[in-house]
Order: sequence, then structure tokens, then C-alpha cells
Amino acid sequence: MASPSDSAPPAPATADGARPAPDTDSGPGPGKGLVRSLTHRQTTMIGLGSALGTGLFLGSGSAMSVAGPAVIVSYVIGAVLVAIIAVLLGEMSAAHPVQGSFGTIAGRYLSPWAGFLSSWLYWFSAVVVIGTEVVASALYIRWWWPAVPMSVAILAVAAIVLAVNVISVKSFGTTEFWLSTIKVTALCAFILCAALLVLFGLPDTEATGFAHLTDDGGFLPHGLSSIWLAMSVVMFAYAGFEVVAIASAEAADPQRTIRTAMRQLAWRLSFFYLLSITLVLALIPWRRMADGDGSVEASPFVRVFSEIGVPAAATLTNAVVLIAAMSAANAHLYGASRLLHSLGDDGLAPKALARLNRRGVPAVAIAASTLGIAAAALLAFYDVSGLFGVMMSIAIFAVMLVWLLILASYIAFRRHRAAHPEEFTGFSVRGGDKLAVVAGLGVLAVAATAVKVPDMRQAAVIGIAFTLALLACYALTARRRRLS
Repeated sequence: MASPSDSAPPAPATADGARPAPDTDSGPGPGKGLVRSLTHRQTTMIGLGSALGTGLFLGSGSAMSVAGPAVIVSYVIGAVLVAIIAVLLGEMSAAHPVQGSFGTIAGRYLSPWAGFLSSWLYWFSAVVVIGTEVVASALYIRWWWPAVPMSVAILAVAAIVLAVNVISVKSFGTTEFWLSTIKVTALCAFILCAALLVLFGLPDTEATGFAHLTDDGGFLPHGLSSIWLAMSVVMFAYAGFEVVAIASAEAADPQRTIRTAMRQLAWRLSFFYLLSITLVLALIPWRRMADGDGSVEASPFVRVFSEIGVPAAATLTNAVVLIAAMSAANAHLYGASRLLHSLGDDGLAPKALARLNRRGVPAVAIAASTLGIAAAALLAFYDVSGLFGVMMSIAIFAVMLVWLLILASYIAFRRHRAAHPEEFTGFSVRGGDKLAVVAGLGVLAVAATAVKVPDMRQAAVIGIAFTLALLACYALTARRRRLS
């Protein structure tokens, strides 16, 4: 992996100029590198695991409250933007299946500081997001056993996720594959049952049809601009697909795996989100969803499964959302720890974070990320002096800036590819550089909702300050390395 420091000595490079994850084809053992043992199916499911969180299962009430039924259009636009980013990132990752993923690629094609910024921003946002998923998991556990203290439930979930990640990358891939499979199966069952209720009904229940999409204020109850404003919520539902690119350093066949995994991930995410949201809005009046408290009992899954006659629908739904939350936390911890390991390997984080155990797992980076997750989870639940709100603002800003840096890296990558075609043999997205510009403008349009949306405005102010602090840290680190 090319070092993000201008003063660092050149690293051994592959034919395309990027340094791969060290000894990635080696088996586990002391001194060996990351192990390429993730299969194609596992890699695809890792992306679904990180992007399909609890929000889809409990309903997207906050987005619906902004745009009403027109939130469907917001999800369509979001799906298109994310599909573009995912496919373009897949092209770069297939060409450069390196540890550090988009952080390393940004450091190579843009600037060392861009690589540093991408990696640290993503790590921080992942830790915060996992903190929320850990809190959600703990709440679902307490739904069954309310006597369990919240702090104990949080630490128990964090310990389980840590154990799955620290054993081996193969155990992580297998666990995430089955957790994601359960989520996907539950979603497919929901979509089929909901479609039955909407289109055909039951012997004692009439089909609802799609009348709810135009009832109570029409399809656009809050005007055309509400579609744009809802994007401030919708876009972050899709975040997490980047983990597939991070997994390229441990994929058994990265060129094939990453290319196809990103394409499959893009359409599967679009399919699940668009169909689920449309069917939920057809079944349940949007104001009821918007006013919902996000509880398991209020979940559209409970209503659909209850009407179909599934016994203990609430218990079943609670089990599904618990699996969804733990799966998302598991996948995000994997991605966060690999970027932290890469930063340590480059000297841009404590060197201990670069250490691998005898199974080729960055155990120190995983443990450090888990401590951050536990802290974020406890802050999320107890909301100490509003600190978690500040952390969430940084995470929201970080996701958008990382996407913009990925797109900027892609444009620079395509220019290099056009100038040096002999270095590349993989697939190339037709018109990819133009698509990158379109997606970049779309992400900037989402960021522009800060003009109207207070949460986005706070994210912009705090996020910019945090980014400047990171750049100052990079300048100090680069100066120290030049002097050493």
C-alpha cells in the first residue's frame, strides 16, 4: 500500500502501481499479512449486512414525516446515486485490491492527506454507527428480559461482535453470511406477504391497493421540495456498502469478487428498500408511520405477519431486528478495524494497530474499535451532555465527505487509466467519469439541505471543524515523519 506521507520511502508496487495487502495469499501465522479467505458470496453478504440496518425493519418514519408518500421518489434518487458510487468504487477496488481500500486509493490518486482524511473519517463514522446498532441490539434483548441492566446488555453485545471478528476472517465471513441471509430471507417474506395484502387481500380482508399513496394530502403533501429535504435522511440508510471495497484485501479472488459484488449489492439494496418502503406506505397511512415511536410493536413487520396469521409476530420481528442490528454492527466493525489497521501500517496511527495475530487478524485494531464502539453506545444511551448528538453530526458529515473523496479519486483514477492503459486489464464502467460528476453533484445537493434542515446544518458546522482538526493532525504527523 502506498504510504500517504510525501516523505515516506516508496513501497514495493504491483504492475498497476499500488501496493497490495502484504502477503495476502499467505496462510495465517506470525509475521504474515491479511488472509485472502472471503468468498464471493460472503463478500456480497457483508455489504448487505452493513447497509441493511434496523431502520428498514422498524419503518422509516422520520423520512416519511418529511415527504409523505413522495419519500419513495427520494429513495429512488438515493438508490441511483448509491448505485453509481458503488459501481465506480467497485471498478477502482478491482484494479487496486489493497488494504486501506478507498483511503489508500485516495492517497495514491489525489493526495496523501486525502487518504488520511478518508480513512479516519470513515473509521469515526463507522464507530458511531455501530454504537447506535449496539444500543439497538441491547434494547431488543431487554424487550425479552427487561431486568437486564442496559450497560450490561451493551457490553455483552459488544463482546459478541468482538469475538466474531477476532477469531479469524473466515469465521467473520461465515457468521456475517448467515446473519445477512436471515435478514434477506425475512425481507423477502415480508415483501411477499405485504404484496399479497396490497394486491389480493385475504378471505376476510380486502386488498388495500395503493390508495394510501394519495390519501391525506396526496402524494406530495408537503410540496415538491420535500423530496429534496427527505434526502437528508434517506441517503444515510444506504451507507455501509463501502465495506465490500474494504474486504477486497481479504477476498480470495478480488478482481472478480469485488466487481460483481458491488453490482449485485447496488441492485439488491435498491430492490429491498424501494419495494419495502412502497408496500409499507400502501399498507399503512403515512401519518401513522411518521408518528410511530420506532418500537417493535409499531413495526410494519408485526402488522403484516399478524394479518397473515404468523404466531408471535412481535417476538419474531424482535428476533429479526436483533439479528439485523448485530449483523450491521459486525460488518461495520470489520470495515472500521481494517482501515485502522491500514492507518497503523502507514504510521498514521499508533504502530500497535498494524499488528496481526497468528491467524492474520488485526486484533489490536479490532479491540481499539470495540472500545470506541462501547463508548459511543454508552453515550448514545445516556446522552452525556449531548455528546452523542455531536458525534452523530460528525458521522453524517463524514459519510458525505468520504463519498465525495471516492468520486474525486475515481475521476483521477480514470485519467490515469486513460493515460496508461497498459497497466490495467480489468473492467471499466462506460462513461464512469461523467457518472462520477453526476453523483458528486447529487451528494452536494444532499449536503445543501443544511440550508433548511437543522440536523444537517449542525452536521456541516461540526463536521467541518472536525475535518480541519484531522487535517491539522495530518500536518503534524507528516512534519514529525519528515524530521525523523
